[in-house]
Amino acid sequence: MKKIKIAIDASRNRSGGAKIHLIGILKDINYNDHNIDEVHVWSYKELLDQLPNFSWLKKHSPFNSKATLIKELFWQNRKLPSILKKLDIDILLNTDAGSICYFKPNITMSRDMLSYEKGEMKRFGISLARLRLFILKYIQKKSLLNADGAIFLTKYASSVIQKFTGEIKNYKIIHHGISEDFRINKKILTKDASQKLKCIYVSNVTFYKHQWNVVKAFSHLKKYNIELILAGSLGSGKPKKMLDKAIAEVDSKKEFISTTDQINHQEIPSLLNDSDIFIFASSCENMPNTLVEAMAAGMPIVCSNRGPMPEILRDGGLYFDPENIDSIYKAIYALVQDRNLRMSLSTKSKNYSKEYSWAKCSKKTFNYLEEISNKFQNEKELSKYV
Repeated sequence: MKKIKIAIDASRNRSGGAKIHLIGILKDINYNDHNIDEVHVWSYKELLDQLPNFSWLKKHSPFNSKATLIKELFWQNRKLPSILKKLDIDILLNTDAGSICYFKPNITMSRDMLSYEKGEMKRFGISLARLRLFILKYIQKKSLLNADGAIFLTKYASSVIQKFTGEIKNYKIIHHGISEDFRINKKILTKDASQKLKCIYVSNVTFYKHQWNVVKAFSHLKKYNIELILAGSLGSGKPKKMLDKAIAEVDSKKEFISTTDQINHQEIPSLLNDSDIFIFASSCENMPNTLVEAMAAGMPIVCSNRGPMPEILRDGGLYFDPENIDSIYKAIYALVQDRNLRMSLSTKSKNYSKEYSWAKCSKKTFNYLEEISNKFQNEKELSKYV
């Protein structure tokens, strides 16, 4: 059987998770395990520069990272299909379900959940952001139904999205992996409530992350020797104002609540290693990457009970309602008071995290690409005799 040529359209990969995924599956691929001739990747130069250099990996930069959305979509819809034909590509991987490139055969990845989770779009009010999510929902539906195969990151995402799209007959659930840098040899601290405990929440600030509710929960915890670190992009607009207001009300002198500006992904393992409790308060995720990273680091975790979080964390953490301040407080308080519970939960979550690696993700992804490509070619050959 001839070796296949694979194309990956990562031209609109802007989110941290999308970029890390692309780097992970290409860096940790075992090329000799696959029947692959070449892999062609289209993206902007800044992302391509972060990819590994292999003789079989061909990098293409159709435009820079500051290209307008209209320019990106025009290239994706009108120019990319003809480029793929000229290169004799056997199959295309769309790394975003918002793709409007309809080359056949293709496998399309589903990453977004905001458009599908009940009530989440309403948080954006009457805005261009909400209109964008509404339009994207229908573009993604067409893209997923047009695909010869689909990739979902969790069972939860697959179930919720297919309630809108209808049944997708050919799909795989392939979890994202995790950098081995997060598997730090962290010793679970046996601090008791009299010693300062550092709680950390790593996330950008936006409507569905609920940092302000976490801050308000800490108004009940400030009598203990405890600190809250909100690490990541501080955001802008209404979510930033909501967070600033909550911090001003709870800790105007900033004695036990601190924030950091945008951080590099490489900095997070060190931050986790220096903290005692991990908080994850998102109400909408496709796959919660930072949660898995905290699991791998051996962090005791308090976590939102929404979305795919229980599917990923299982019984390796304590859960709360991210929109209920008392629920958040009680979960954090339970870990603050019980060091044995912290140790027990961190051991469980660290063990569960072993299921996630970029090597596994890469192998499953490229196996699926080969499977769909071979199926398409076989059907094409059979059609000649019908």
